[in-house]
Amino acid sequence: MKAKIFLIGLFGLLVFETANAQWNWPEDKAKAETKNALYTDALKQENYRSAANHLHWLLVNAPNLNKSIYINGVKIYDGLATEEADIAKKKMYQDSVLALYDLRIKHFGDESGVLNRKAYDAYKYYNDDKDRYKELFDLFKNTFELNGKKVMDINLLPYMDVVRRYKLSGGSISDEEVLGIYEEIVDITNYKIEVVKKNVDNLKVVLDKVNEILVGTIDVNCDFVEQNLGPKLKAEPTNLKLAKNILRLSFAGKCLDLPVFIEAAKVVQKEEPEYGLAKLIGQSAAAKDDFTTAIQYLEESIELTDDNTKKADSYYSLAVIQSNLDKKVSARDYARKAIAADPTKKEAYKVIGNLYYNSFNECSRGENPVHDKAVYLAAYEMFRLAGDSSGMSRAQAQFPTMDDIFTFNMQVGDSYRIGCWINETVTIQKR
Repeated sequence: MKAKIFLIGLFGLLVFETANAQWNWPEDKAKAETKNALYTDALKQENYRSAANHLHWLLVNAPNLNKSIYINGVKIYDGLATEEADIAKKKMYQDSVLALYDLRIKHFGDESGVLNRKAYDAYKYYNDDKDRYKELFDLFKNTFELNGKKVMDINLLPYMDVVRRYKLSGGSISDEEVLGIYEEIVDITNYKIEVVKKNVDNLKVVLDKVNEILVGTIDVNCDFVEQNLGPKLKAEPTNLKLAKNILRLSFAGKCLDLPVFIEAAKVVQKEEPEYGLAKLIGQSAAAKDDFTTAIQYLEESIELTDDNTKKADSYYSLAVIQSNLDKKVSARDYARKAIAADPTKKEAYKVIGNLYYNSFNECSRGENPVHDKAVYLAAYEMFRLAGDSSGMSRAQAQFPTMDDIFTFNMQVGDSYRIGCWINETVTIQKR
């Protein structure tokens, strides 16, 4: 029992000593306690002028009293700055806020953490003051060097904006330095998205805006992407973050035909597969007649979405590719899948119509012109379903004549089963 009492007493003593260690009271402790109580009460009531008057005594006579006088001091002088209409006085209060951050570092350390906060307030105050751009740039640069991935989310976008303002106002910073800072911000933002996993949606917006700012700061054209980032990807062909940077800059610079863009897209697709990127790679490959790659990625895109409209788009692209390869059965199969996924995908009927229309030489036997021209009847029906009046007219112009129908002992309205690869039943019609 005595042991328990002793331990409780010891714990209480430790708490008491720890609490006292956090406060460094000056010789006139009574007055300091009074001033501390008065300024905190005034702050709670948002009476910033009165709070500042009492706080001033503490800042002069007990500068190492407790870091709370600097934390609260920032609130007080920021409040005064917000309320002040006179520009000169407003700037004086804003300067006081930043000075309080410096004094806090002087007396209580934690430079990285304090600068993290100071940088944001400095940006808030001076982002339109050209005379302070160099100061802002140096502050943010130092803040990021000290904090690294621990930099606050709210400083990511401002840093890039500070770089833009400093650069465009004639600041001494090269395009290479701008790109380096951009990559630093993007790397930190990606880390927060992928590892920290907080405020992910907001951080994705930050990435987009940082990209926009970069494009507005230096000339990010296709040559820039190819010459600056192409060699880096070649040296690090599995670098996901680099690949993502290349995608962002390529989209911004409209450089989607660059080989480095496609290579970067493949890196991202391998690690983070998604419908849109797979489809883009596939369509790009198709445009270059690399049909093997196109088919691979378009088929992959279908597996990556539950959206039938998107599935239909990819099926349609595959149908067009197979048609270009003269693989008629496969092309029709993909076109039918497109229609099954999305019945409004009328252009898929046109693909089938063209397949039928172009099958005359393959399917005709040269024995009965009515039978041979039945491919045009099948094509006409597909063009009709597609709403393609031009295709309908082309097909109708190839219909069998009434003489052909009569000569071969047939009648308009009879059914006929086309063989060949088509295997469709049509109704005999005359030209």
